[in-house]
Amino acid sequence: KARRGPLAEVSASVDRVRATLACYDTFQPGVDGPRDLPSTPELARRVGHAWEAYRHARHPEVLRMLPALLRDARHVHRATTAPGTEVSDAAADLLVRVYRLAAQVLVKLGEADLAWLAADRAMAVAAGDLRRAAAAAIALAQALRAQHRGQLALAVAVAAAQRLAPPPSPTSAPGGLALAGTLLVEAALAAGSYGDAHAAGDFIEYAARLATIAADQPEPDGDEVGFGPVAVDLARARIAADLGDHRRAVTAHQRVTDADGWPRLPAEHRAAHLIDIARAHLNLGNAGSAGRALVTADRIAPAEVRIRPVAHAALTAVLRTGRTSADVDRLVTAVGLARR
Repeated sequence: KARRGPLAEVSASVDRVRATLACYDTFQPGVDGPRDLPSTPELARRVGHAWEAYRHARHPEVLRMLPALLRDARHVHRATTAPGTEVSDAAADLLVRVYRLAAQVLVKLGEADLAWLAADRAMAVAAGDLRRAAAAAIALAQALRAQHRGQLALAVAVAAAQRLAPPPSPTSAPGGLALAGTLLVEAALAAGSYGDAHAAGDFIEYAARLATIAADQPEPDGDEVGFGPVAVDLARARIAADLGDHRRAVTAHQRVTDADGWPRLPAEHRAAHLIDIARAHLNLGNAGSAGRALVTADRIAPAEVRIRPVAHAALTAVLRTGRTSADVDRLVTAVGLARR
């Protein structure tokens, strides 16, 4: 059946992002004629707005912004022809941030191959700069996990973390701690995705130690990784579920969501976690709890539930168990799923 409504708009937006990523335009300022390029501060403002929209899970809005952001960020980067200058570094930072944003939202929409392309572009732009390369590697590891290539994702994350030598410490710059910690979380998630419990445990414990150090440090502008103790604990729950210990995953989830740090997480992160936990509840045979998790996720960040394939799959699984609550029924209607 043809897609209708919001899903049709999302599909069309993804196609526009795909077309933009596939375009290897060769525009060169001063060669191909005049073109109004945004200033670096103006572009930075737009990129910051797009990331803020992502943190609030306004994914359709992000998708609408991405084609213009990708084009303008590429052109501004190309226009800064003096490598190593402050202007050139700022333009490279912005282009990496836009590619990372594209990769992360595409992973959520089940477009793993396209996300990998965007993340790979980020890695290419970041070459030669350890901080940019580390940030790009986070997106690349996520895209590889989405392709069910956990061992490759682990290799990418570990290599990037190792390049941030010397090892992070309390005297490290905040950006280094957050990036290294997030890479270790990605390594742990990657190990968990293919069943290596030992490696997953080692990496998540190392990440937890860094999170304790980083807890009181501000996250630098432009890193957008959201690293801290709560993020590490949510990753523990996801790893437990991936390893088949669903009861442990639910217990970890309940402990974290009862803590003070939970409400301070971005809406996107909280809703995405609730979708993961819904799947753990389903594996425990508790469709009622799964349904409540999905309803709560929808209240926090509707787009996470209403346009993500993984959320639709979880909601469909809840429906198949039989009788559902009125809240779940309303969510089913809002999403547009049909009972079978």
